[in-house]
Amino acid sequence: MPSNTDHLISTLGAVPRDQVVAPDVPTLAVPARPPMAARAGRWAATVLLALALGLAALMLVPGLIGYQRYVITGGSMTGSIDRGSVVFDREVPVEQLRVGDVITYTPPASAPVTGKVTHRIAWIGRGADGRPAFRTKGDANAKADPWKFELGRRSQAVVAFHVPYVGYVLSALSIDWVRMLAVGVPALLIALSLVIGMWREAGEEADAEGEKA
Repeated sequence: MPSNTDHLISTLGAVPRDQVVAPDVPTLAVPARPPMAARAGRWAATVLLALALGLAALMLVPGLIGYQRYVITGGSMTGSIDRGSVVFDREVPVEQLRVGDVITYTPPASAPVTGKVTHRIAWIGRGADGRPAFRTKGDANAKADPWKFELGRRSQAVVAFHVPYVGYVLSALSIDWVRMLAVGVPALLIALSLVIGMWREAGEEADAEGEKA
């Protein structure tokens, strides 16, 4: 009468001594790396978004704490404040102004320039009515400005700090089509990255379902 051991051997079959039977181990799927286009799109979108947020913070935060912002469009302060820079001014009492301060002001009507000017105070004296009078000079100019002026307000905007070349960006953003590109390109890159990611995930799920079947 065959033993239980003999029955087990006859059912499973004899295994040679020099042969090792490896157990079935499920294969772990290694997630594929995102396509190059998706990685590039995400990287570009991240960089553009960071730049936009940094520029927005630079433009908004100083204003919230009392600074005024002006874009330098001329070259009379080149070497100290280059063309295209953005200056941030703070208001100080007129009696605190000193020679050497850089101020942003509107020249008198008799001056041969229009609009605001950002120049350095070169002289402080008294006007005809006894009020403080000033004369300014651009650092890149050989001579002081040919006009003197008095300040009718009790405070005056003095340059506290400036950021080079950001004014070019602000000037460009004042153009409608540039502003649309600045908003549209990052949004398009983000949308494209999301679509590629969803498409890739859908393909991986389809392949997994096919393997199960």
